[in-house]
Amino acid sequence: MLWQFLSNFDNSSIYSSQCANRMKNRSLVSIDDFSTEEMIEILDLTEEFEKQPVRKLLEGKVIATLFFEPSTRTRLSFESAINRLGGKIVGFSDSSTSSVSKGETLHDTIKMVSSYSDLIVIRHPMEGSARFASEIASVPVINAGDGANQHPTQTMLDLYSIRKTQGTLKDLNIFMVGDLKYGRTVHSLMMAMSRWNATFNFIAPEELKMPDEFKLYLENMGLKYYEHSDFTDIITKADIIYMTRVQKERFSDPIEYEKVKNVYVLRNSMLKNTKSNMRILHPLPRVNEIHTDVDSNPKAYYFEQALNGVYTRQAILCSLLGIK
Repeated sequence: MLWQFLSNFDNSSIYSSQCANRMKNRSLVSIDDFSTEEMIEILDLTEEFEKQPVRKLLEGKVIATLFFEPSTRTRLSFESAINRLGGKIVGFSDSSTSSVSKGETLHDTIKMVSSYSDLIVIRHPMEGSARFASEIASVPVINAGDGANQHPTQTMLDLYSIRKTQGTLKDLNIFMVGDLKYGRTVHSLMMAMSRWNATFNFIAPEELKMPDEFKLYLENMGLKYYEHSDFTDIITKADIIYMTRVQKERFSDPIEYEKVKNVYVLRNSMLKNTKSNMRILHPLPRVNEIHTDVDSNPKAYYFEQALNGVYTRQAILCSLLGIK
């Protein structure tokens, strides 16, 4: 039955088999855990899941979802992906309802949950926590966000959204706007898109600029990047505008947050002379950084982008579990 999964699609079954064999029992902690070839295979598999998302491929599998931080889209899209594939879900969406509230360590939680499940999805506020979990767990671990570090499954759905709307991943002009200091989604996406010769424009206030280590990453690859405090005069050059919210939860000083929370607001009137292929992405949730008058513009793609997360996570789950 499992082999019939993609048998109706030309060469997809061959690619799926190769991809599943290479990735079986591996964890996804950083976007760099995938080679470029593996990324493409995941994107191709995502395309097939979009055509037919209901497949009983995870019957008999138990997936643990451990969310130590609040989440709506990531958690629900993982759960939707698992349910559409016929799997079972255990876990928590609030760590206060778990033994963590009693003082249990992350080490012991992961050790215990590994024995209950076939794969663990974890979101945690501490950078490096997902890597730590992957070294302890006896099953594959998927990083659903670790502090301000990375969010690789978001990156994969972002890549899928970009390829779907642009027809390519190569030689694109990417605008990243907002919180580039703490934004784990922009960190992961920048690292991924650097493989396809992207040009990056970083638009952020001084307090939220892209960290130096990521700029050094691009310099070492010989890629171009530009930093701006505003983007209204250059918006017509963008292929992708990736908006992010200023994350209140990352600020220890509420006064500092108030200073920058509304520094960039994208409005429909700003899109008048932008490229016809340009699309607006956002990892969501938004606060004020995209005005609601943008929602009806055909260049707004953030809600479709969120839906793409279900298909992308289906592809990732099956690949890491070695399901063909």
